[in-house]
Amino acid sequence: MSLVIKNLQRVVPIRRVPLRRKMDIVRGILGVKNFDLGIICVDNKSIQHINRIYRKKNVPTDVLSFPFHENLKAGDFPRPASSDDYNLGDVFLGVEYIFQQCKENEDYYDILTVTATHGLCHLLGFTHNSEAEWQKVPAEARRGS
Repeated sequence: MSLVIKNLQRVVPIRRVPLRRKMDIVRGILGVKNFDLGIICVDNKSIQHINRIYRKKNVPTDVLSFPFHENLKAGDFPRPASSDDYNLGDVFLGVEYIFQQCKENEDYYDILTVTATHGLCHLLGFTHNSEAEWQKVPAEARRGS
């Protein structure tokens, strides 16, 4: 199904093709290529606003996930009842925040991919409210928070 990447900010230049290529690989590895996924790139002001509304935290962050299948347990896959249910949800990337947190020797697009993968894992039911939950998150996705 489709992978939609929207860039709704102008602070950090985004090349969507490398991110799309890498996220298509991730979706294949995770076995969710048959599901729609939205990735929305926003600036600090926007991610802070969303974070304040949905998590009651008035600070910018790297990633926020909004699952289509809300009660999915970690490790389970959605079981769509109809073609409209082949949707994982949306991942909001705070690209300005991510860029600011990037270390000198890190590739920005690699970090974007890891952070988007982290968000995708949240859409698949993985959480990390405790150390035990954090250890269940696939290692590749543990970069962000």
